[in-house]
Amino acid sequence: MNPVHNGVDFSRFGKSFQENLCRIILDDREFCDQLGEVIKTEFFELKYLQVFTDRIFGYKREFATHPSREIFATILRTSVEDENDATKKQIRDFFARIISSSPDFDSDDYIKKMSLDFCRKQNLKEAMIKSAKLLQSSSFEEISTIINEALKLGSDNDFGYDYLIDFEKRFQIKQRNTISTGWSQIDQLCRGGLGKSELGVVIAPTGAGKSMTLVHLASQALKAGKTVVYYTLEMEDASIASRFDSCITGIPISELHEFKQEILENVKNIKGSLIIKEYPTKSASTESIKNHLNRMRTRGINPDMIIVDYADLLRPVRFKREKRQELEEIYEELRGIAKINECCLWTASQTNRSGLNAEVITMESISEAFNKCFVADFIFSLSRTAEDKINNTGRFFIAKNRVGMDGLVFPIFMDPSNVNIKIISQHAQSPTEVLKNAAKRQEELLREKYKQFRSGESE
Repeated sequence: MNPVHNGVDFSRFGKSFQENLCRIILDDREFCDQLGEVIKTEFFELKYLQVFTDRIFGYKREFATHPSREIFATILRTSVEDENDATKKQIRDFFARIISSSPDFDSDDYIKKMSLDFCRKQNLKEAMIKSAKLLQSSSFEEISTIINEALKLGSDNDFGYDYLIDFEKRFQIKQRNTISTGWSQIDQLCRGGLGKSELGVVIAPTGAGKSMTLVHLASQALKAGKTVVYYTLEMEDASIASRFDSCITGIPISELHEFKQEILENVKNIKGSLIIKEYPTKSASTESIKNHLNRMRTRGINPDMIIVDYADLLRPVRFKREKRQELEEIYEELRGIAKINECCLWTASQTNRSGLNAEVITMESISEAFNKCFVADFIFSLSRTAEDKINNTGRFFIAKNRVGMDGLVFPIFMDPSNVNIKIISQHAQSPTEVLKNAAKRQEELLREKYKQFRSGESE
């Protein structure tokens, strides 16, 4: 134990709280800057934590940048030699635990709030004591300035990414925390799936299978142990749940009632959790979704994936003169929801009539608002001609991909009876190749019909 600053320190919060606070100060530059305005190292109860934080703030003052973990390891090897052996060992053991352990980040917000509140109150208390001494000799303006300055310290000072101060930050390995699509070929293109805070869009004409594709994507997340919130704006919640039953078990939708117990056993073994929220078409807006997510968060439900089936059926928050402007805003707000909730969000968009029987659906076929594609991170289309529907075939076209290649076409097998969607070739094609092959098949079909016609005439 060490003497504390004016009899006030973090001891009431315990050792674990203080150690986690030190970890956050090291790893979170923005919070470190904010707390640095009001914290005193003497607030830490234990000597090794005082030295640990003193070296962080000392480095920041000298080099005007925040230390990375790699840099800080070097600092600890060279700048704690003046401390006694017990303190040096405690510092290095503590840093080793930070490097090797997987902390519970869920408590970080609480630690930030409580520590910042504590430090700001101590600074305000000191300012009030100082002001009381000045009551007889100083002007009101001087006392007001002291109090106001104390109130400003520790307030939110995140002005954005500082090119120099945040130099180390751009060399850190970034984790996108992706969720697999269930199709290895597409996962390879988008580096593991759709990432945290990203918006993915499925484009398809009416009746092609937008909702089934969204159910497939959500089912993959469930199998991976993720929490999924599915908003349905077209079908009732029980019907969507039945599609999940079929997708997860492989039992055809029409036969689900015959295998009730088997389905229950399968569902009980699913690692993830699923919430299906039904809204009547055009009755819900993005604000409705935000409010619902906030209510779930109060119950401890934090989604890893959000599905909106589908965005074009949401009611705009603000009505515009043109529908395309309303749709653009809806997609922008959906991406904002993904960012705020730190999860991925999938939705779908309907094509115009040109996509109804198209071999390949490109972004030009998107109904109403082409600009809604601009905010999406990953877009793929689903095309199924009349012939495809008979043969349970179709095509995915990768229309947009922020993290990899796009412009590729994958042939798929799609059985709507049990929500079974598979990519059936490891090799992608270009849209030009697909259209050439389609034209060739059409030509062969016409030639065969012509032969049959001539054969009939000769008879």
